[in-house]
Amino acid sequence: MFSTENMSQKKERGKKDRARPPTEKKANAVVLEIPPGWKEPKFTKDDNPHGLLEESSFATLFPKYREKYLRECWPLVKKSLGEHGIAAELDLIEGNMAVRTTSKTYDPFMVIKARDMIKLLARSVPYEQALRVLEDDIFCEVIKIGSMVRNRERFVKRRQRLIGPNGSTLKAIELLTHCYVMVQGNTVSVLGPHRGLKEVRKIVEDCMNNVHPVYNIKALMIKKELMNKPELKNESWDRFLPKFKSKNVKKKKANIKPKKEYTPFPPPQPLSKVDMREHEKLQKKMEQRQEKQKVAKDENQRKRALAFVPPEEPDRKKAAEQQTEKTDVDVEKLKKKLKKQDKLSKKMKLSSSQA
Repeated sequence: MFSTENMSQKKERGKKDRARPPTEKKANAVVLEIPPGWKEPKFTKDDNPHGLLEESSFATLFPKYREKYLRECWPLVKKSLGEHGIAAELDLIEGNMAVRTTSKTYDPFMVIKARDMIKLLARSVPYEQALRVLEDDIFCEVIKIGSMVRNRERFVKRRQRLIGPNGSTLKAIELLTHCYVMVQGNTVSVLGPHRGLKEVRKIVEDCMNNVHPVYNIKALMIKKELMNKPELKNESWDRFLPKFKSKNVKKKKANIKPKKEYTPFPPPQPLSKVDMREHEKLQKKMEQRQEKQKVAKDENQRKRALAFVPPEEPDRKKAAEQQTEKTDVDVEKLKKKLKKQDKLSKKMKLSSSQA
């Protein structure tokens, strides 16, 4: 009976919660706040007097150009990590740094902090700044920006935009986020509180996606001013933040000159004045010879072409007309002539018969 009543009560409560508007739910929700000025107590040896059961270790590689600096500051690294019971090793032959827990280690999270420290040292962060990561409130992040932009020239321009003229943009980001930022090669190393890390990551990603850091810096400055006003604590700040519209500006196409092919041989030696004169004479002779050859060639071609020219054919119409003109006969004259010939033939017959 008790279980069935319990189930029915839960169902009724669920229906009431669904029926409530979201604003009423938020109002009824209890918001836990950290009191101002409160700090978490430090983890001491008394909190873990027995130490750790298993050994943990981390290693990271470092570039060749960091070898000299790491060799100089390594005694200080060993000393600072030894205070927390962490052993550090530097292998210059293989080019790596390693940290591991020992029997004296009492803080289990300190080995993670030590790993972050050697990671920052490998990314050109100075020892004085990398040491801060061992504090409880300080964390680090290495943002990889090499694969965000494909074109190398565009990547270099956007990375320089993040640094700014004389490092002014980077300095402004550090002041607003309370973080140390180091731009080196294809990575951006950030060291500071969690909120600052989140803000710096957003600025870096936006910068690589062609959004200028000034826009995010301006928004951070406005947020910093609004934080000092307690009456705006539970209100939305969207109306105060600037809204920027993206504009696609057409750029002029750069006139890229074609690169000359590389040759290991030196350029030819320039000609002297005497050589230049001789060269000019030879060139004139060659030009005259070529002109003569061209004229002779044209004449030969003309003569050859004459053999292929067809003879003029007589006009048949004119010839026929001429023939008709020649064959035209006077009929009357011909009749008279024939009559005379008949008379003469008759006379000849008569004379022959009489004889």
